[in-house]
Amino acid sequence: MTQDEPTDEEVVQTASDAAEGLIFSRYKQSNVRDCDVTVNFEDGILEVDVYINVPDDVAGPYPEQVADDAALTAQQAVDELFEE
Repeated sequence: MTQDEPTDEEVVQTASDAAEGLIFSRYKQSNVRDCDVTVNFEDGILEVDVYINVPDDVAGPYPEQVADDAALTAQQAVDELFEE
């Protein structure tokens, strides 16, 4: 790793922030019963796991789709971080 590359901590924080940002752009925070974003970055491999629990009566997109979108958004944010 060169000096200019982000640290593992920066990668994890960037991915986590991006995923949470997407989740709360789709749902009001008060409508989310539970949300878990797990990010691992080891040996240059990024793993993002997102879980969202919202009540069935909350209008909006399917939680599974939002979780998938949040994970993709996290990966894209990390890609952009490395491109800087």
